[in-house]
Amino acid sequence: MSDWSRRRAMWLPGGLAAAALLPAGARAAAEAWPSRPIRMIIPFPPGGTTDLMGRLLAERLSAKLGQPVVVENRGGAGGNIGADAVAKSAPDGYTVVMCSIGTAAINYAAYGANMPYKPQDLAAVGLAVRVPNLVLASRASGLDSFEAMLKAAREAPGRLNYGTSGIGGSPHACMELVKARTGIDITHVPYRGSGPMLTELVAGRIQTAMDNIPSALNFVREGQIRALAVTSRERVKLLPDVPTLAECGLADFDATAWFGLQAAAATPAPIVAKLGAAMDEVVRSAEWAERVGAFAAQPPGLTPQGGTTPEAFAEFIAAEITRWAEVARAGNISVQ
Repeated sequence: MSDWSRRRAMWLPGGLAAAALLPAGARAAAEAWPSRPIRMIIPFPPGGTTDLMGRLLAERLSAKLGQPVVVENRGGAGGNIGADAVAKSAPDGYTVVMCSIGTAAINYAAYGANMPYKPQDLAAVGLAVRVPNLVLASRASGLDSFEAMLKAAREAPGRLNYGTSGIGGSPHACMELVKARTGIDITHVPYRGSGPMLTELVAGRIQTAMDNIPSALNFVREGQIRALAVTSRERVKLLPDVPTLAECGLADFDATAWFGLQAAAATPAPIVAKLGAAMDEVVRSAEWAERVGAFAAQPPGLTPQGGTTPEAFAEFIAAEITRWAEVARAGNISVQ
């Protein structure tokens, strides 16, 4: 068997071929996995969408795998610190990262030579959820529509600011797309996660923001901040009065964040397959669709059955890295 054929066989569904290729000791370890708690690193502070979705997933994976999945928040550097910790962890399946579109795709272009890990350092396990973003405004700003925001930005270029959960994340990239499409000049104010950013927005210390819907939803519902537009192709059922950016004049605008699970690259394929299978069961369930739907999020839909696999997620990540590299170049998104 050639090296390529051997590597390809390691990813066959169920990990059966992979198990046959492993030494007896490694096969036994894979079959016994998990025999102790699994640590899920969330590379952002508590309160953001990565944290919310990660904790929902951890609870359900614990039930499927028969071992606790313990959440550990480790934020910083746009999620790179936490993701890098997993990339450099022991490849035994006991440390995973709740990755985001930022840590798994956008950051490679945004951080460039400063990225502490590479795509090949992490193994794809599965996509958990897709999430639209919201264009937001503080009540103190007086902005009550996306059109009003554009008008204010054009009347005083550079004076309006917008907050995000950090450089390189989907909110940052989405707002840079908005800027490119509209020609406005507004100043980016990055934070170490959605929680700190939303606190500042509610207090009126920043004027506008872009954020994932789950973390911002309750603030909007309670009237603490205003939702000006949604970045998805269609309106969100939970916020039916909020127009899409396409409706606001940005034809065909469609951009959503996503979150999934990755492990260290050298994790044995049978373990990745076993974890991926458990994740697929979770995300294809009606209970998962209902639970994440309460946050205006959607199940992955990477497979014909509506679920996810390590192989499908790996292909998805590769395509997203290419897509967002182009956006980063066009929007000059760079941490150099």
